[in-house]
Amino acid sequence: MSADEQATTGGSTALAGCAPEPGVAKPDAIFVADEVVRSFGGLRAVDVHHLEVQRGTITSLIGPNGAGKSTFFNLVTGFDKPDSGRWTFEGEDLSGESAYRIARRGMVRTFQLTKALTRLTARENLMLGAKGQLGERFVPAFLTFPWRHQEREIGARADELLERFNLAHMRDEFAGTMSGGQRKLLEMARALMVEPSMIMLDEPMAGVNPALTQSLLEHIRELRDDGMTIVLVEHDMDVVMGISDWVATFAQGELIAEGRPDDIRRNEHVIEAYLGAHRALPAEEEEDGDDEPS
Repeated sequence: MSADEQATTGGSTALAGCAPEPGVAKPDAIFVADEVVRSFGGLRAVDVHHLEVQRGTITSLIGPNGAGKSTFFNLVTGFDKPDSGRWTFEGEDLSGESAYRIARRGMVRTFQLTKALTRLTARENLMLGAKGQLGERFVPAFLTFPWRHQEREIGARADELLERFNLAHMRDEFAGTMSGGQRKLLEMARALMVEPSMIMLDEPMAGVNPALTQSLLEHIRELRDDGMTIVLVEHDMDVVMGISDWVATFAQGELIAEGRPDDIRRNEHVIEAYLGAHRALPAEEEEDGDDEPS
């Protein structure tokens, strides 16, 4: 295996030695959460004792509606405040930090309902996502020389991402004219303008047609292969089992199981909590095609 191949598979390979149990330690965790709790009245929506995310992998969070997945996302990305708990990213404590500071550290997220600015063009939406823009500061804004050059660089980066996500033809179109699937791609591209180390995707396939779903999946794999860490909340179990290196399962706010997709398929607690005791998770297709008809 070449050095490049080792770099792109190192995260998932490292997980081979991890036991399929909730809260298991990872060899090179980029994100660690401890005792994160959030209650709404008498309902404890999130109660995560310990969760680690391995660097350079696609980790999926699954669970039934109301299991606490998106609430957990909101807490650790600064869009909501926990009752208690702490979390670190790249070894730095980000507990209680505001959303924009967390994003600046390289941990960004997208939303189930896209947040595109509909009266800005696709290119302008991307350029808005770049960090450290001199023209946004009061004094430098009056001195065009420092920020004009930076603005050209940001524009070039936006054009590259529009090309990468097959949105170049929408470059100068208002985001409000884009389809739901195109907006999902736009939001993912805008998140990359921050040049993150980890991107957290909240149901990126929701409301997306099958053709664009395949495109999104390919982009997610490419990001992982480029060395980025992906955390994915997704309800489509075929998608989860097909793309994930590691799966963490939530139920009633708690982390009840972790493991590779095959581990999760066979986990009785996951099957009962997520689909009911008399159903099963999608199984891998038989390569020999000798399945008997049901």
